[in-house]
Amino acid sequence: MKRIHIEIALGTLFIIASSVILILMASEEPARLARYETQQLASQIEFGAAVYEVNCTSCHGSHAQGVPGKAPCLRCPDLFEGRIAEVGWQGSLEDYIVSVVTTGRQISTRPGLYQGEGQGPPVMPTWSDKFGGPLRDDQIRAVAAFIMNYEEWAANPEAVPTPLFVVDSNDPIALGRVAMVQYGCTGCHTIQGLSEAVTGPVMNGIATRAGTIAGYASAEDYIRASILNPNEYLVEGFNEGVMPQNFGEIIPAADLDNIVAYLLTLTDN
Repeated sequence: MKRIHIEIALGTLFIIASSVILILMASEEPARLARYETQQLASQIEFGAAVYEVNCTSCHGSHAQGVPGKAPCLRCPDLFEGRIAEVGWQGSLEDYIVSVVTTGRQISTRPGLYQGEGQGPPVMPTWSDKFGGPLRDDQIRAVAAFIMNYEEWAANPEAVPTPLFVVDSNDPIALGRVAMVQYGCTGCHTIQGLSEAVTGPVMNGIATRAGTIAGYASAEDYIRASILNPNEYLVEGFNEGVMPQNFGEIIPAADLDNIVAYLLTLTDN
């Protein structure tokens, strides 16, 4: 066989081998792209969770469970099953979330349920740096991706992770501390070692101050009245309607007793 024939044969084999390799690689490409997309989304959700933790927990809760009277649940069926139809949004739910976070809310769309900060507009601040807020577009998109990640749990709410507390079930003070978190109190009040918030009065030293307020038989009497009838006595600097008016309806008596017991331990400013 002449050399030129050998070169032609080798060249043909090389072309065939290259074609086979390219076909194999092409067949794997959709799966590779799918894996890459999943990895990128996971990274975006993780990033969004970090942004959410820093900026959103005081109003929407540490696990997106919402704060009664202040801001809605972001992991619940209401958001995923009908919210965009309710407000007449024509795009996707994720784009709706991006829009709300970007521009905030001047007034509440559900004032009977959520009053935001409760001290006038805006009830939700503008978060986009394009409008004076602190967040870039990629951060807002990441927060939206993080919230959308709750969609699979929305149809099965009991599967959503909730805060875990290991406490003595016979200790009312420990149970009261847990209840303060569960009912969203930490989203509005600063409590040393537990929360930092400015919507409502600081709770540090409340047991001492409560005993000096005229018109109440005891510190316990004042604390209980402040939860059940929050407009009865307004702390200077805070407006009427800031605190939800329906805690007497949504907090069971046993939990209320535990909350009062816990707050009565807060004697130091």
